[in-house]
Amino acid sequence: MQDPIRSITLPTTDFGDVTVPEPAWCAGHADHRPGPRAEILHRGPDATLTFRGQHLTAAALVQAPFLPAATPELGGPVPGVSVDIVGLVLDPVGVYELAAALDLHAAALRALAYDLAVILAGGAR
Repeated sequence: MQDPIRSITLPTTDFGDVTVPEPAWCAGHADHRPGPRAEILHRGPDATLTFRGQHLTAAALVQAPFLPAATPELGGPVPGVSVDIVGLVLDPVGVYELAAALDLHAAALRALAYDLAVILAGGAR
């Protein structure tokens, strides 16, 4: 059995009340404020990166159904992943590329931690 299609009606300043299909992954629109229809945004739950209680970055599935698709890295009608740390909306390949870059950065941080531990232990580096 197929899931029923959800929809939501949101007020806009240029088109009045607009009813749009809402993806199952959308976390809702509790914080929606009327604005242009092009600013309607579906956003899933954030995947956050925190360190010692400090928020570093977040990423989430997003879709702006009425935004022109001219610049996909700014979002649009095709779902993407909004990544705060780079300020872009990425497709699957871009998300994998970012994850690989973060893996390399994590390896560099581990190397620096090792170097520092050696220095603090009185060793030469």
